[in-house]
Amino acid sequence: MLLATAALGARRSLAAQQPQRARLMPVGYGTLSQNDLALRIRNDDIEVRFVPLDERVLRLLAPDGYGTLRGLVTTRRAAVDSVSAQAGVSRPGIALVTFFALRPGARYDPQTLTLQVRSRVYQPLGVVPLSSRFAGQQLEVREQASALYLFEEELPVNDSFTVSYAGLLSGDWFDKVPTLDRERGRINVRSREGQLDSAQTR
Repeated sequence: MLLATAALGARRSLAAQQPQRARLMPVGYGTLSQNDLALRIRNDDIEVRFVPLDERVLRLLAPDGYGTLRGLVTTRRAAVDSVSAQAGVSRPGIALVTFFALRPGARYDPQTLTLQVRSRVYQPLGVVPLSSRFAGQQLEVREQASALYLFEEELPVNDSFTVSYAGLLSGDWFDKVPTLDRERGRINVRSREGQLDSAQTR
């Protein structure tokens, strides 16, 4: 099931607001966890977790985490492409958004989640549910519901952005950039060592 939403305001490129696209790291050398990429918001009823599904940061994850998140997009590719085509977008930004219930009968509104980049606010182009009960918008305590959220451009993972839900803001993604940069440095070292070991065993 696809839940389409309208983009808010003029369509201004997210990609234009971030530094030049970072070189992709090789797969299999990362050590970060999903928690290292997650932005969180919570109130008395619901906790929301937002994880960018962008190769520039996914490749910093440990292999099992990378495979899990990459697989979410791969297995829903037809639905993602359908939403993107309806919006006239060829390379959408994608994020995994999960709602966790903190009390019985907790209600949530998935369409109130927005992305804020500098002074601009962006609503998702559409939502691809991963949970069968996502559209129900109500959870019991410790239950969760997830979906892929699509945006009009690649997410600005090398820049500053926040996520808003029900009037609350997440922490700034920019605070994670130093951790991500350190991991890129470690991956460069590990990959070079791996290439050297491979050459020595030939």
